[in-house]
Amino acid sequence: MECLKEQGVDIIFGYPGGQIMPLYDALYDYLDEIKHVLTSHEQGATHAADGYARSTGKVGVCFATSGPGATNTVTGIATAYMDSVPMIVITGQVPLALIGKDAFQEVDITGITIPITKHNFFISRVEDIAPSIRKAFKITMSGRPGPVLIDVPKNLMLELCEYTPEPAATKEVTEPVLIEDVAVIADYINKAKMPVIYSGGGIIISNSSKELTDLAEKGEIPVISTLMGLGSFSRKNPLSLGIVGMHGEKESNLAVHYSDLVIAIGARFSDRVTGDVSRFAKEANIIHIDIDESEIGKNVPVHNYLVGDIKDILTKLIPLIEKKDRSEWLTRIQGWKKDKAEDFAAFSPDNIFKSLYRSLGDEVLVVTEVGQHQMWTAQKWPFTKPRTFITSGGLGTMGFGLGAAIGTQMANPGKRVLHIAGDGCFRMNCNELITVAAQKLPIITVVLKNDTLGMVRQWQKLFFGRRYSATDLPDIVDYVKLAEAMGLSGYFAKNLDDLESALIHAKQNSSGSVIICDIHIDENVFPIVPPGEALNNQVSAE
Repeated sequence: MECLKEQGVDIIFGYPGGQIMPLYDALYDYLDEIKHVLTSHEQGATHAADGYARSTGKVGVCFATSGPGATNTVTGIATAYMDSVPMIVITGQVPLALIGKDAFQEVDITGITIPITKHNFFISRVEDIAPSIRKAFKITMSGRPGPVLIDVPKNLMLELCEYTPEPAATKEVTEPVLIEDVAVIADYINKAKMPVIYSGGGIIISNSSKELTDLAEKGEIPVISTLMGLGSFSRKNPLSLGIVGMHGEKESNLAVHYSDLVIAIGARFSDRVTGDVSRFAKEANIIHIDIDESEIGKNVPVHNYLVGDIKDILTKLIPLIEKKDRSEWLTRIQGWKKDKAEDFAAFSPDNIFKSLYRSLGDEVLVVTEVGQHQMWTAQKWPFTKPRTFITSGGLGTMGFGLGAAIGTQMANPGKRVLHIAGDGCFRMNCNELITVAAQKLPIITVVLKNDTLGMVRQWQKLFFGRRYSATDLPDIVDYVKLAEAMGLSGYFAKNLDDLESALIHAKQNSSGSVIICDIHIDENVFPIVPPGEALNNQVSAE
C-alpha cells in the first residue's frame, strides 16, 4: 500500500477474497487516501482500471484474489494488452508452501497471463514486493504501454520487512531519433502528390494530437484514423476523412487505395484496416512511425520507418515539411463522398446519434461495447479531442463498456460519461449497474435494442445465406425495471421524441440512467469491406 501511494495511485478497482485478504486489511488504513471501488465482478474491475487509464493516461490498478478471482481478470488483461493500456493487476496467491499442491483456489495465473502481459511477477520473498511494484510501474508505462501482473502468495502478505520510500517510477527515456533519418521521411512527404496520414492509437498514447494536426495542416495532408486513433485528429477538421478499413468511409478507404504515400503513425496495420494485404495501397510508398520496432513490417511491408517516441519524431519532422497545395488531391477525395438519403423522422441509428450528440456535445466522454453500435459510434460521432472515445479495439471485448465507463467516470468526475451498448453486450455486464448506483455515478447508458447479436446477424445475412444461427435474443427482459431494480432511472424510447425526453431527464439526474432505444432488427452497418477483400471493394448497402 505504501508503494502504491508512492506511485500516485488514487483509485483501486477490485474484489476481495481469501488469498488477498491481508492486502485488503492493509487497505483499510488507507481509505482516506486511496479510494477502493468494489465492482460486481473481477472482469468489471479490470475494465474499470482500463477505462481509468485510457481516459487519463495514468496507470490503472486492480486487485483480485487467487483462483477464479485471478482467472476472471484474464479477459480484461488481454483487452488492455491488445490496446496498449498501462495497467497493474495485483492478485493474491495461495501460500508458498501450498504452491503446486492443487490447494483450494490455486491457479498459475502468471503462467496463464504470460502471453497477454507486458511482464509479470511471481513474488517469492517479502523483500521483493516493493522493488517488483516499482519495476511494474516503470514497465507498464515505458515504451509501448501494456498491463503487468503481480502475483503475491498470502503468507508473504503476513510477513514483515523494512520499507524504504522511493520517488515514483518514471518512464524510461526512449532514444531520440537522428535528424538525418527524419529528413529522409520528410523527403518522401515533400515529394508525394497524393499522401495520406494513417493515424493510430499511438498518437493518443504519446499525447501527440497537436503535432499530428500541425503536420497535416502544414502539408495539406488528409488524415484517416483507426478505431483506436479516433479523437487524435478532430473529425471537424476539413482534412479528416474518418475511420478506415472494414467499416471505413468510402473516401477514406479510396484515399488509401489510390494514394502514392501512406504515413502510418502509431498504428499497427490491423487486418480490419488493411483488408487483403496483397492489395493494400499497392501504388503507395509506406512509411511507418512507431515506438514498437516489432510492429515494423509485421503485417505490411514498408519502404522506410522511424522507431521512437512519436512526439519527438513529429516535433523534428514538422519543420522539415514544405507547405504544399494539394487541393487537386483533396478535391478528388471529396468527389468520392457519397450523399446519403436521410429520413429525419426515422428512429434509425443515424438520427439516434444525431440526437445524442445534439444533447450531450463535445465535452461528453463516449464509452462503447463492441458490435454494430460501436461501429455506428465510430462513423457518426464527430470526436474532436483525444481520450474522449474509450472502446475495445484489438480484442473486441463484448462486456467491456460498462466497467470501462465506471473507470472513466471515476477518473473524470467533472465530465459526463455516455455508455453506448447493444442489448447483447448489455446482457454480459448489466451486473455492473449495481456499481454505478452504489458509487452514485451519473453515467448515461444508451442501449440500442434490436433483440439480436447485431453484428453476427449482419454477417450471417451478408455472408452466410441468411442462416441466423444462435443470434436472435428472446425479448423477455424489461430493461427499465432492471435499471430501476438496481437503483437507477430507466427509460424506454420508441421514437426520437421519447429519446429527447429521456435525455433531458437523464442529464438532470445526478445518478445513473439507462435509456433503451428500440430499433429494427435489420439496421446494419454500412459501408463494409467483405472479409478478404481490398479496401476499394466496399459494399455500400444491402
